[in-house]
Amino acid sequence: METRDTKPAGEMPSHFIRDIIDADQTSGKHGNRVHTRFPPEPNGYLHIGHAKSICLNFGLALQYGGLCNLRFDDTNPTKEEVEYVESIQEDVRWLGFDWEERLFYASDYFEQLYRFAEELIVNGKAYVCDLSAEEVRQLRGTLTEPGRESPYRDRPVEENLDLFRRMRAGEFEDGSRTLRARIDMSSPNLNMRDPVLYRILRAEHHRTGDAWCIYPMYDYAHPLSDALEKITHSVCTLEFEDHRPLYDWCLDNVSVPYKPQQIEFARLNMTYTVMSKRKLLRLVQEGRVSGWDDPRMPTIAGMRRRGYPPEAIRTFCERIGVAKVPSTVDFAFLEHCIREYLNRHAPRVMAVLEPLRVVLTNYPQEKIEWLEAENNPEDPSAGKRLLPFGRELFMEREDFMEDPPKKFYRLAPGREVRLKHAYIIRCDEAVKDPATGKVVELRCTADLESRGAEVPSGRSVKVTCHWVSAAHAVPAEVRLYEKLFLKENPESAEGGDFVENLNPDSLKVLEGCMVEPGLASAGPGRIFQFMRQGYFNVDAGSRADHPVFNRTVSLKDTWAKIAQKQASQ
Repeated sequence: METRDTKPAGEMPSHFIRDIIDADQTSGKHGNRVHTRFPPEPNGYLHIGHAKSICLNFGLALQYGGLCNLRFDDTNPTKEEVEYVESIQEDVRWLGFDWEERLFYASDYFEQLYRFAEELIVNGKAYVCDLSAEEVRQLRGTLTEPGRESPYRDRPVEENLDLFRRMRAGEFEDGSRTLRARIDMSSPNLNMRDPVLYRILRAEHHRTGDAWCIYPMYDYAHPLSDALEKITHSVCTLEFEDHRPLYDWCLDNVSVPYKPQQIEFARLNMTYTVMSKRKLLRLVQEGRVSGWDDPRMPTIAGMRRRGYPPEAIRTFCERIGVAKVPSTVDFAFLEHCIREYLNRHAPRVMAVLEPLRVVLTNYPQEKIEWLEAENNPEDPSAGKRLLPFGRELFMEREDFMEDPPKKFYRLAPGREVRLKHAYIIRCDEAVKDPATGKVVELRCTADLESRGAEVPSGRSVKVTCHWVSAAHAVPAEVRLYEKLFLKENPESAEGGDFVENLNPDSLKVLEGCMVEPGLASAGPGRIFQFMRQGYFNVDAGSRADHPVFNRTVSLKDTWAKIAQKQASQ
């Protein structure tokens, strides 16, 4: 049964895997060693669910003074690419983890895995089967009915060994024969009903080329690779729980140097998100996103491009905890962790997304002042910067209304606001385009004695607005991102095809925004808080002559409100 994870931020849930390792350390099991591995298949880009597994495996090794390998389970060359191998290594490094010299591939062990398979044949534990994939499925049985044995199950050892060697030599057509484990066709666990260990597959492998035309199945190669690397705790997600008997069977029936312990935990599910590599690949192939690193994607590459800090993702993965029971984490909690980190570390800057020109009629035309502004009030060590201020400025269009409703405290004819780090100004006139009637300019008066001064008694100035100097502002493109899907569960049965739940407004591109002059030289990946707008990072494709900023996350923290309400209850 799946539950909804609504733990307040900061509350660390219990960690049953640590309890298991603590017990192993006390008993001396595994010789008091802790050696984990992160074993991705290089058939796609990693996503936030993989980030949880990366943090868990590398984190356990760090906590217990052990080791963690990065191993690619590259047993299916038809879906694997070097691009994925490289992106996965980049993601792991970016999250802050180092496998040192322990980079391995299942393909490193192809010869040893083949010898283990011959050992199984010699011991009567495996046989060559001539059934097609469809015939194997038909004989497999169901959850309530036992399977039926293959007519080739009782082939003599010598014949099996000869056929398997000829499979390797390339004598047979793809799919014409398989090597199957000889276990129990009446087992209640379907994974134990003589599973396929090897299939014939002529495909170019990204590391071994055409050296092999038979490839081991994942469920066979994975436990034996763990054993060859002397992994102590083989941590995997809950969908592999039913595969554990086969994992142990493989270890028990060949002469491996070590027998790891498989431990399953519930995978990460998150609202408004899909975690299937197949479905994410479909979004890319159909052009519904710009690529694997589209900032709306839940991939680590997409989150990196959007500006999610790796420190915040590690905090998120720690706080959601590790459990046996599947749960769904609210996407708002991930955003909360992002805001929490950026609030402490992101410099504050001013950017106007929908500019409205403001002319200070009483300010000297040629005068330019350089006003001091703090970079981050949460971090005094971040220092200060100087901002240019002149007669003409840009303000947000939404900060002015010609006929404001009640409780609108920003600028309106005859009203005053304070400019951040600068003066109090009063709107005297709104200039309109004669053709459209749209307000194109505000003529205002600045109180030149008000910079840094308290508002005099009886004077109503309730709002501070951000601005940029018109003479120094840098035009920029700003991309506003929202959730990629409209429904909390895009894959729900009642939702039909998950792509039908895509949010058509998940990306809004604003041209002609105006930002502080210092942002023109900000390098890709730099993250800032645009005052009153949210947190933004410099996009990978940004240039000095055309700065591009992605909204990482807005300032509105819905999760904090949820947590506050829970605490009060």
